[in-house]
Amino acid sequence: MARNPLLLVPNILTIIRIAAIVPIAWLVMEGDIGLRIVALVLYVLAAASDWVDGYLARAWNQYSDLGRMLDPIADKLLVGIMVAVLAWDGSLSGWDMIPVIAILFREFFISGLREFLGNTAVVLPVSKLAKWKTTVQLIALAIVLLEGIIPGLRLLSDIVLWLAGALTLWTGWNYLRASWPHLLGTGK
Repeated sequence: MARNPLLLVPNILTIIRIAAIVPIAWLVMEGDIGLRIVALVLYVLAAASDWVDGYLARAWNQYSDLGRMLDPIADKLLVGIMVAVLAWDGSLSGWDMIPVIAILFREFFISGLREFLGNTAVVLPVSKLAKWKTTVQLIALAIVLLEGIIPGLRLLSDIVLWLAGALTLWTGWNYLRASWPHLLGTGK
């Protein structure tokens, strides 16, 4: 008998991660340092759940098509909405928008590329570097959040954010390069 994918623990964690985005964003946008601390704690828990749900899916053999679809969406929503909120509240400088735009561009472009290639027999597997890219993005945004609580982290947050932007562009380039023959119609 097939298991209901909505009842699989990894999928429940992914759905909770998605649901947590709205309160995290609201808490940051309130502009209160106490609420920002709560937002940071919730954000770190949500970001960590990305690793936990993957670990549990592997450990308990709880894979599902729903989970394979929702997990990257949850990551992109968490990163994208946090970027918007942090730009809105002034936590991101004008220069920070360069890696932010690179991150958003790559995430949308590669998602569209995967969707386009989904109609073919071509599969672009997620690379280890792409998983690290997501981790560095999540850490960078946590540091930006923390910077609003503990002043003096600007240099660290900038370095990690630019590293996230560079990793994001590199993994995007790798996916584009791997898919290029299929986009030209010369692939297998």
